[in-house]
Amino acid sequence: MNVSIVGTGYVGLVAAACFAEMGNQVTCIDVNPRIVDRLNQGQIHIFEPGLEPLVERNHQEGRLTFTTDLAQGMADALFVFNCVGTPSNADGSCDLCYIDQVAVAIGQTIEDYKIIVNKSTVPVGTADRVRAIIQAEIDKRGRTVEFDVVSNPEFLKEGDAVNDFLKPDRVIVGTDNVRTAKLLETLYGPFARSRDKMIVMGIRSAEMTKYAANSMLATKISFINEIANLCEKVGADIKDVRIGIGSDRRIGYHFIYPGVGYGGSCFPKDVKALIHTARENGMTPELALSVDRVNRNQKRVLAEKIKNYFNADHLENKVLAIWGLAFKANTDDIRESAALDTIQALTALGMRVRAFDPVAGDNARAALTDNPLAEIHDDQYTILQGADALAILTDWNQFRNPDFPRIKKQLNTPVIFDGRNLYSANLLAGLGFDYFAIGRQPVNSTSR
Repeated sequence: MNVSIVGTGYVGLVAAACFAEMGNQVTCIDVNPRIVDRLNQGQIHIFEPGLEPLVERNHQEGRLTFTTDLAQGMADALFVFNCVGTPSNADGSCDLCYIDQVAVAIGQTIEDYKIIVNKSTVPVGTADRVRAIIQAEIDKRGRTVEFDVVSNPEFLKEGDAVNDFLKPDRVIVGTDNVRTAKLLETLYGPFARSRDKMIVMGIRSAEMTKYAANSMLATKISFINEIANLCEKVGADIKDVRIGIGSDRRIGYHFIYPGVGYGGSCFPKDVKALIHTARENGMTPELALSVDRVNRNQKRVLAEKIKNYFNADHLENKVLAIWGLAFKANTDDIRESAALDTIQALTALGMRVRAFDPVAGDNARAALTDNPLAEIHDDQYTILQGADALAILTDWNQFRNPDFPRIKKQLNTPVIFDGRNLYSANLLAGLGFDYFAIGRQPVNSTSR
């Protein structure tokens, strides 16, 4: 089948590469000529495990092409996937300006029947909005062109997006057109060989499903973080509590890892958009509001632990080494990263920060360019020399079993603040470290 993908971000590029991998002819369209030039050379502009060889192979074999020309890119396509960004506005609502721009361009150039697929995360009612925009542009041209607009939300985890697309849990399709549903079923058929994974529903239900799914996962994270904070108060250990509740199949172990809060391009934005949608419809979303508030507070927890440890409101003479800047492992995405909140909070008190991340360093440098107290380095051990503490903000594998004697030797003070609960408190106590984690009792010189 011929497929057109508008937008080459995490969603668009993964979708394009995976559709091409199954033998489809795919054209990616992006307004940025530099990105298109790189992609046409087989080079990708984002970090996503397994994506680059997929893009390179399908481009070399002629199934995947890239262009800045929308009319050219969708000329032969039956499916046009809209995968452009939908960032948050200041009030938490979803900014649909890029969605609207694509809809206008489609309406101005469409010549024959096409299925317009909204794959970006968008508010309920966006498909109707896109349909109206496209139809208005067609009417301006005095033409009659048949088209459909459907909702097909993505459920990709950054860091495992390729695997999620190739082996999806489900494929949600929102449409009231049986023919359109059958065509999409054919397109997605190769990804559902073991069982039928397509779930067809009304368009608005499909749009709502995406927000409900992400908000549910965010709720689990905020819940376990709140329980973790309570564990610290009452002398319990969140590691044991997590095992105790996760063994209940109704709850399960997924997404109940305590830490420094959720981040990235999806959960924070989608929870806020759900809140805005509820308010627009005369409802106060008490649970979603609490989830968002708990998460914002959780991003400050590690900075508070560090401030309290040094017993100071002014940290001008202290240096903190940070391992991890991405909002989670296996991605270079620093959007809404707890590491950035921690750096901002501590440098505001005069603390100097040296940070390392295996892939997100360049993005962090760009984000922190105006902060003279924050330095990004390219080696995880170099930043320890002469630092007063080490903080873990991202759970990269290479941080899980480090050289603790080397860490202790290089730090001025043998103290680790573990925002991801990677280490054994007993092990670090035996090695002479002070150790502070999330939801666990601290190990420090006054408690030993």
